[in-house]
Amino acid sequence: MPRRIAHHRLTVDDHIMIAHSLDDPFFGPAQRLHGATLHVRATFERLQLDPHGVVMDIGAASELLSAVLDPLRHRNLDEHPAFVGTASTTERIIAHIADQLAEALPSDHGLHVLEVAAEENPQARAAVRVEL
Repeated sequence: MPRRIAHHRLTVDDHIMIAHSLDDPFFGPAQRLHGATLHVRATFERLQLDPHGVVMDIGAASELLSAVLDPLRHRNLDEHPAFVGTASTTERIIAHIADQLAEALPSDHGLHVLEVAAEENPQARAAVRVEL
């Protein structure tokens, strides 16, 4: 019988309300300053559960995501240092969030993948998957 590889995942959710403009004719009416609410999901993945039998503590994962999102909450991303000179598309926002989450993980996290997804509306979502 072949050995099965398990991928254990934990997902936590939060949201941010932002303002931004996408200064390129490609974006049509979104070129003008507008608001958006992004429902953000962070998924942490590992091959083996930790000694406590979990991917990571749910409370710690939620706090980590909240701390990374706090600098973006109720901000005009046109003025945020991470997005100056570039379009703050949903894809770039979640890439920024994923980078910040990866940097904030403890050194002994044991995770092998981090995925961040955001839903801008019920019909549109984007995701980025980062191998750690």
